[in-house]
Amino acid sequence: MPHSDRPRQAPVAPLERTFTYRFNLLRKDIERASAPGYAEAVGVSLSDGRSLAAIGSFAPLSIKELASRSHLNKSQASRAAQALVDQGLVRKDDSTEDGRGVVLTLTAAGQQVWARTMEYVHRRNEQILACLDDEERATLSALLDRLIEHNQRASDADPGR
Repeated sequence: MPHSDRPRQAPVAPLERTFTYRFNLLRKDIERASAPGYAEAVGVSLSDGRSLAAIGSFAPLSIKELASRSHLNKSQASRAAQALVDQGLVRKDDSTEDGRGVVLTLTAAGQQVWARTMEYVHRRNEQILACLDDEERATLSALLDRLIEHNQRASDADPGR
């Protein structure tokens, strides 16, 4: 095929300019900066704080649901749940629907720590988004919603992805 008849390929962006690379970089930077704050402001680790926030926001949760809601793998979620139970912040009851499963809910002490956790989460979000004005924040929020919906639909349509 002569040179002029070959299909044109779009220029490939360098890795550091790809969406996934930059999104993961931002996520890692946010986690690195947030982890000490969880310990100082809330008194728990980052994964325990994520789990506590999820349980308080979406309870009752199974371990599998906790893993999904807190963006941890199942073994991390199980360890975090047990750590929160050991600290007296979460109750673990047998599931009435699944004889082998458990249901996680906050204790009274857990509800107090959850309130501090959510204050910290909102404060961190303000710090992270401080460089954006209200219109940019709204645009970013709408775009993220669209990307999440698109990728969830694609994932549901092709579970092997």
